[in-house]
Amino acid sequence: MQRMKTVTNFTFDVPTRTFFGAGSLNSLHTHPLPGKKALVVISNGKSTRAHGYLDRTLEQLQQVGVEAVVFDKVQANPLKATVEEGGACARQNGCDFIVALGGGSCMDAAKGIAVMATNEGDLWDYIVPGTGKGKPIVNTPLPIVAITTTAGTGSETDSGGVITNPETHEKTAIFGHDLFPKIAIVDPELMLSVPPKFTAYQGFDALFHSTEGYIASTANLVSDMVAITAIENVGKHLAATVRDGKSIADRERVAFGNWLSGVQMVVGTCTSEHSLEHALSAYHQDLPHGAGLIMISLAYYKHFIDRGIQSERFVRMARALGMQGAAAPADFLTALRKLQEDCGVADLKMSDYNITPDEFETMAHNAKSAMGWLFDHDPLPLSIEDCVAIYRASYR
Repeated sequence: MQRMKTVTNFTFDVPTRTFFGAGSLNSLHTHPLPGKKALVVISNGKSTRAHGYLDRTLEQLQQVGVEAVVFDKVQANPLKATVEEGGACARQNGCDFIVALGGGSCMDAAKGIAVMATNEGDLWDYIVPGTGKGKPIVNTPLPIVAITTTAGTGSETDSGGVITNPETHEKTAIFGHDLFPKIAIVDPELMLSVPPKFTAYQGFDALFHSTEGYIASTANLVSDMVAITAIENVGKHLAATVRDGKSIADRERVAFGNWLSGVQMVVGTCTSEHSLEHALSAYHQDLPHGAGLIMISLAYYKHFIDRGIQSERFVRMARALGMQGAAAPADFLTALRKLQEDCGVADLKMSDYNITPDEFETMAHNAKSAMGWLFDHDPLPLSIEDCVAIYRASYR
């Protein structure tokens, strides 16, 4: 059994001012906003308008004399071209800040848009991994206000935005300290309309941000504290939220777990589980990120458990998921499987998204290239063969 000590050195730099709780959108107009004309970034779906969230946000901005232009083209896995179009829209309309209203895709896209609104060239000029050119972001990006309508990505808290380049099949992140949102509104009332299936997908994304961080080789005193609390909150309340989406008390706790998982990604890290999933959805745009994570999760964690890695931490996470009598690392897999069953997502199949086993080696290389830095934080190095084996064990 390999034991890893918690790193005692850490850096805590989470500058986003967060307003959390039911009804917090109603106070947006009372907070100092970073500009006078906002590009309001929403998805290309109907929900933001249909449920009144856009109108409510525009009304809050109008109360303090802020003009707004709506950019409503963001996909579920935002594309490079859409981000570049959003940057051009902000420039052409003289917008001086961005309001990201929606789920993780809107917030991620907003970060890329913020860069492209003030910098010339191509978005991939400023991407570091893969085929990115790694150029510095010379001009300060537009400031961002993040209003999240889902509990999944934690993007309201962190400084990265994940974008897909369909030409190169890369799904990777743009980073920058200036991409931390200036203000985050986390209002569980805006999440009451999320359907059960997507509540589950998003909740597991939030959960895995922290389970990954908790077993990472670079876990530290702060990331441990944040991650285990996030796991407890999501683990206790996600299934209840899926069963009864109108339960504001459960929505609030899942939203809190998600927010904490966003903090965990700043003070800690994710591991290669996220790299492996991003490769799946880079080639299959219609695959929801959370669904892909669920598909590979049991095989991913079993890989480390079978090798005796981070055994004590897997036991602790099993208890955090509600298995109080957990005593063996494999109990984590039992607890995780039960949560997936309770949320109705235990039977997801890669084949339903036209994923085939002959893609796995290509995807493994893609994961190592497009988001290779996360492999550096794994508790045990993963080879290409290991990645392929995890995919194969997950395939149905």
